[in-house]
Amino acid sequence: MRKLLCLLAATALFVTGCAGAGSLGNGERTLVVAIVSNAQMKDAISLKGEFEKKNPGVNLKFVSLPENEARAKITASTATQGGEFDVVMISNYEAPQWAANGWLENLEPHMKATPGYDENDFIPSIRDSLSYQNQMYAVPFYGESSFVAYRKDLFQKAGITMPAHPTWAQIAEYAAKLDDKQAGVAGICLRGKPGWGESLAPFTTVANTFGAQYFDKDWNAKLTSPEFTKAANFYVNLVREHGEVGASSAGFTECGTQYAQGNVAMWYDATSMTGTTEDPSTSHVVGKNGYAPAPVDKTQASGWLYAWSLAIPKVAKDKDDAWKFMAWMTDKEYAKKVGEAYGWNRVPPGTRKSVYEIPQYKDAAKAYAQPTLDGIANANQQKTMVSAPPYPGIQFVGIPEFQDLGTRVSQQLSAAIAGQTSVADALEQSQKYAETVGKSYQEVAG
Repeated sequence: MRKLLCLLAATALFVTGCAGAGSLGNGERTLVVAIVSNAQMKDAISLKGEFEKKNPGVNLKFVSLPENEARAKITASTATQGGEFDVVMISNYEAPQWAANGWLENLEPHMKATPGYDENDFIPSIRDSLSYQNQMYAVPFYGESSFVAYRKDLFQKAGITMPAHPTWAQIAEYAAKLDDKQAGVAGICLRGKPGWGESLAPFTTVANTFGAQYFDKDWNAKLTSPEFTKAANFYVNLVREHGEVGASSAGFTECGTQYAQGNVAMWYDATSMTGTTEDPSTSHVVGKNGYAPAPVDKTQASGWLYAWSLAIPKVAKDKDDAWKFMAWMTDKEYAKKVGEAYGWNRVPPGTRKSVYEIPQYKDAAKAYAQPTLDGIANANQQKTMVSAPPYPGIQFVGIPEFQDLGTRVSQQLSAAIAGQTSVADALEQSQKYAETVGKSYQEVAG
């Protein structure tokens, strides 16, 4: 942890242009909110005037950054207690770890003091993933698992029927049949962009269902095991042979653009993708999509569990105003605000059970609502892994060192996708990184 904090302190030097909540000299206060620049978050920014109108004297300043950059800056600020941000967007990877470190405000008293907030309305697995010792330290803005979006029209034209529960072998077969370079349509889009929350998220679910894991129960690194090697070769070969152009630099946003423009026949990614695929203002494939569960190999399921969420750093100066904003952005009424303002397909999914009872949302989301809920319900280690590892998490290893380890492994994976190194060499280097981490846990156990 000392090494991690030193690294974060150095990173914090690059967190510039932000100031914590404070007086503007005329009785007004500014809340600085650090978020990831995904589509659903952009909607929240555009609606901020409604919050400010209801809370005179409180002004919102959003710091919206790409995922990898946001992670680095938010982690550095929170871990070093820099105070740059009053509200931070984190996930179920950070929430329990940071709560255990004493970096976050316990939100239970705030929720209980807010009439109608109803934390019991949160989907249980999402709520639990953001908790530490049965107390919530972050509240979900949207929750997700992973599934496959596919073009029903292209499948029909090719004479292919998507199974109710596809395997990765079947997906690879379909990608080969649907890959039409002459027409400019790739068989599948898979993330190749470096980042533990970018390419490593979908890849790790593939590794899990192939029977691989990062460490065995004794913290021996297993990144060169037969199972891990098979999964890596499968993923790299599939995206190199039938994936999108520029795959080594494609993340969630890039794949979403390619799929929405009609340039891809299938896309395996977050269930929250429907805000992109079914948005009539930007997508050319609205109404042409089917959604299938995350493909499997040796396991019953393989989807991940993730929740972009809001938290208050322990050092935030105005926790009451920070909570008022968080409650506004995550309460039962927010879904209705977004649905009425921008369309029901843009409602943040996967958090509250009550959202799935709104008639307009049920109608708009009929193609993907149940697959999303099923994916979240099945996203646990018992169903997505062959054997239990010594760490929490599905698409991530729930230890502090994984931010660095996962990023390094993803860089090796991306290099293999780009053809700059072989899969064997990429895994050999990744194994060395993982062995260093594993040894530290072996020493603690010993």
